[in-house]
Amino acid sequence: MALISRKSFQLCSSSAPASRSALMTLSRRLNFISGQHNPQNCSPVAMRMMRVKDKSQYTFCRKKHVQLQMQSLSANEAVHLCGDMRNCTKSNNVWMDEQLFFKRLNSLCTSKEILYFLSSLEVMSDTMASAALQKISEFEVDDNGLKNPALLENEVFRALCFQFEFESSNLSNTGLLNALQALIRLRIDPQSTLMMSLLSESEERLGRGQLTAEHLCALGESLLELESPSCATLERIVNHMQEGDIKSWSPREVVMVYKIVEVTVREGKQWQSLLNRLNSVTLGAVSQLSPNFVSEILNSLVVLRQTRSVLLVTALCKHSVQHVPYFTDHELVNVLEAFLYFGQKMQNFTEALERHVPRSIHTMHPQTVSKVMQYCCEKTILSKPIFDAVAEGFISSADRLTTDQIAAYIIPFGTLNYLPPSASSLFGKLETVLHTRLRHFQPHTLLNLLHSCVLIQRYPTNFLPKIFSPYFLQKLQAQPPGLNRVVMSQLTQLFLTVTLECPFYEGPKLLSKYQVKACPTPQSSLDVHLLKRVKTGLLDLLKKRIYFASEVSTPYFYEVDIEIKLDEEGFVLPAAQLEEVHRRIALCVDGQNRFCAHSHNLLGEEAIKQRHLQLLGYEVVQIPFFEIESLQNTRKIADYLHKKIFPCT
Repeated sequence: MALISRKSFQLCSSSAPASRSALMTLSRRLNFISGQHNPQNCSPVAMRMMRVKDKSQYTFCRKKHVQLQMQSLSANEAVHLCGDMRNCTKSNNVWMDEQLFFKRLNSLCTSKEILYFLSSLEVMSDTMASAALQKISEFEVDDNGLKNPALLENEVFRALCFQFEFESSNLSNTGLLNALQALIRLRIDPQSTLMMSLLSESEERLGRGQLTAEHLCALGESLLELESPSCATLERIVNHMQEGDIKSWSPREVVMVYKIVEVTVREGKQWQSLLNRLNSVTLGAVSQLSPNFVSEILNSLVVLRQTRSVLLVTALCKHSVQHVPYFTDHELVNVLEAFLYFGQKMQNFTEALERHVPRSIHTMHPQTVSKVMQYCCEKTILSKPIFDAVAEGFISSADRLTTDQIAAYIIPFGTLNYLPPSASSLFGKLETVLHTRLRHFQPHTLLNLLHSCVLIQRYPTNFLPKIFSPYFLQKLQAQPPGLNRVVMSQLTQLFLTVTLECPFYEGPKLLSKYQVKACPTPQSSLDVHLLKRVKTGLLDLLKKRIYFASEVSTPYFYEVDIEIKLDEEGFVLPAAQLEEVHRRIALCVDGQNRFCAHSHNLLGEEAIKQRHLQLLGYEVVQIPFFEIESLQNTRKIADYLHKKIFPCT
């Protein structure tokens, strides 16, 4: 992100050389005048101002350049306008009451309007000037940085910066810290003399203990926006804040302390004692938190690995449900990451996403959509409203997505085994994108994407020659995680798919050294308790344990939960018998973890396994948990299995 150099603020003409003499000349013309200076060049307004104010009051003399006055009080004093100030020079309209100023400022819609408005004033307080800078920063800065760098050459803007730089010691705390925050947001170079002056003055006041909790918070927020904030200064801010009552902190102050702790923990500082107190206080204030504060605190808890703060995390996640329509894209990403990190899954949060995503799909940032899909995928949440909306969004915006975002949009469809109503257009668009941008995909991203397609019977035969090529396999091996067992299983399953389901494929085959003989089935995918109940029922049905085998490895990559062999006449054979086997029955004992959450929809991995077992000659019999869980005794289970396995006997 580009930073604006100090020369942007030299108060010379944009066409003149930025010389020291020019700066000094303009410095004299734009001088602050105290009671010790000769006032003969000042306007009548400035003369009257000097007569009604004490020596700590500085007046800015209007001549050829921008006519501004910055009222300066002691560092501990907030800036307020006194009665004399309001009454002076009303007829010339050079002083504006602060309340009226802020009302007018908030009504303006562009930086150009703000700068024109400021140029119409002869005098203003430093809080008014700093508020104007903050408003300008709101208009001129977005996620991509400064929208209009030419703004920094504006004469009014440069005059403001000049005064803030050379009068930093006379500014109020509010004026100083608001100006610092605004200029940091405007990407002003932290090494410029302007920024060094404001930062130095802020740190001096911090050291003297002159900053209130609100001011400490503002300073902390400003420092956190710098690329390399001083950890020592951040620690001093936290230490000063701890001197007060932590229970009295505002939500803004709580968020700021969490963020400071994030930075200092990375440098090895330990704050767990403070975090315990902070977490406890935050728990009691969750209901008062805005969407932004909920998002920021959840993000901090993730970064700080506060896995023991279960009550706080749960409360924040519950509270986030009502804010889903109001989160910005960035805030929603933070919340989703917290749900994933802390293992949270709430039905009402999913329902809130189901209402929000379809309405916002065409305006949501692709990275936010990607995170929503990641959340659904990892939590095995098959939300048809979300998936259908994302499919439509992909069809209309795929050309603008990065390769990682394309994969993030599509992979969950395969993982959760779902084809949306627009499947034909969706995969047609994907094929078009792959044809034009195939070489831009990272090897592992491309493999994951194509593997997810075959899970739902979308066969990328045009791209498999590339996947099976030695060059691509070498690239896979060279990049983390390399050719580990999971990657080789994906390759093997792709090869098995084209062999069994795409007999027309005549391209290169996967070399045998890249194939694995057994699919690495996660231990969690097998419901041991359900399997035990089925085996008990089978024993009651077949009378002897020798007539079935469990967890059988096949020569065809897959493992069968329970295998039963039959001869030509349909009699059950001992499981160990190898001859005269006419039929093989594969019982797929599918527990809840083989289905999408709260659904009877099989996950993609289990669906392709059962499809392939059938193509390999097995008679596949599915034993889903929801059919057997209500059966209370062994006899009922045996009757159920009899009807499922031998329906005609």
